[in-house]
Amino acid sequence: MVTAGGNRRPFRGWRPGIRRVLPRIPGEVTAVIAELKTRGFQAFLVGGALRDLLLGRPPGDWDVATDALPAQVEEAFPGRLLVHTGKRFGTIRVLAGEIPVDVTTFRREGAYTDGRRPDWVEFRGSVVDDLSRRDFTVNAMALDPLAQELVDPFRGRRDLRRRVIRTVGDPQARFREDALRMLRFYRFQAVLDFRGEAGTERAIARVAAEEPSLIAKVSPERIREELNKLLTGVAPGKGLRGLVRTGLLPMILPEFAPVVKEPGLMAHLIATVEAVRPELHLRWAAILHDLGKPATRIQDGTGVHYFGHEQAGEKLAAALLERLRFSRAFTERVLVLVRRHMFPCDPMMTDTALRRLAAKVGREALFDLLELRRADIVASGRQYHRAWRTLYEFASRIQALLQEEKVLTMADLAVDGHDIMDVLGLAPGPEVGRVLQELFYWVTEDPARNTRERLLGYLKEKKKNPPEDEG
Repeated sequence: MVTAGGNRRPFRGWRPGIRRVLPRIPGEVTAVIAELKTRGFQAFLVGGALRDLLLGRPPGDWDVATDALPAQVEEAFPGRLLVHTGKRFGTIRVLAGEIPVDVTTFRREGAYTDGRRPDWVEFRGSVVDDLSRRDFTVNAMALDPLAQELVDPFRGRRDLRRRVIRTVGDPQARFREDALRMLRFYRFQAVLDFRGEAGTERAIARVAAEEPSLIAKVSPERIREELNKLLTGVAPGKGLRGLVRTGLLPMILPEFAPVVKEPGLMAHLIATVEAVRPELHLRWAAILHDLGKPATRIQDGTGVHYFGHEQAGEKLAAALLERLRFSRAFTERVLVLVRRHMFPCDPMMTDTALRRLAAKVGREALFDLLELRRADIVASGRQYHRAWRTLYEFASRIQALLQEEKVLTMADLAVDGHDIMDVLGLAPGPEVGRVLQELFYWVTEDPARNTRERLLGYLKEKKKNPPEDEG
């Protein structure tokens, strides 16, 4: 481990230890480091890859830091370079076999007057200088796998052992440089299941309160990506509760401003996120499903009610997801869960009613709704035995019914719009869709009716005996 002055020593001791880490570094990545060192340069594995290796986790990407200038890196790997927009910041992407490796020149940086990027970058300095500009100590280590040497000037390895997230240097300075780091502080807690250092969190609360314009400079896309990672982490509640404590949540998601004023409701939403399966659309549906409650809250002699909160919540959720620039398909997948999360969960529903419910939301969304309802019950804080039994019986009926079901949407009908136009003599238009819906409802009463012969017979009878308002 390295002292703050930069002295190094072999990497031994705390598990997983060098003997466990080194074999997990792909040979192609080691070869990139070896090539740079052969040419007389320094080269180290840095960033999230090293952090994850030390934690025994599979790295998601690979980063190498070097004193070679970008042009010298390009010269070292002819024919193996990938297009990368980070060249002006000193990053060259090298294809090592099938593995992309980002090779970045040691650098020093100027002030971050825009709150996002340095005013200037200077390609010089030492590995310790380079590590000193990083956000958190657990990301500010460097490993030379050939010399088996770890550079750790900010005691990041100790913080990994203690499972704590803290900044490199003055936390207020780090967050003023780049406001996105405030979200990353909570994202790492959620993803790694670490705790945040109290002093670092106090600095976030201070910066957010005194300079709210800083977080406003962060693009919606960057906020979206941090929240996606936070929500799908192993401990999303840690991150979400921190965002609430520091006042960041309503700053990045204004729709939550009235929600955080109701601690019980906010706690319920967080508990629902923690209980639901860690799939992105389910986690977003969980945090958004009761977003409309503050706007619809009424109290009368029978208690507190939230009539229509699903519809109000859907509108708020739609605006939020659009602002974060989610795709249309993902947005609709979440909104259908928010809109339908109060679906009737009655095991005594008729088969026809169950088929029509499945048709309204689709097979996949129906099972997502069941999962959201399960998490909602868990998040209620008490064991609702009757609710559990009802949900179990309803889910069992759905599974039994749909196991052999072949007619779930109008597209499953044995006839289509062209058949309707041919038999009834209709032109393309809304009336064709209405007749398709009529056929679908007729089939849901008895799926055996879904044959071409019977449906054409239904249409011919309809043509022979039209309703009075059509004749």
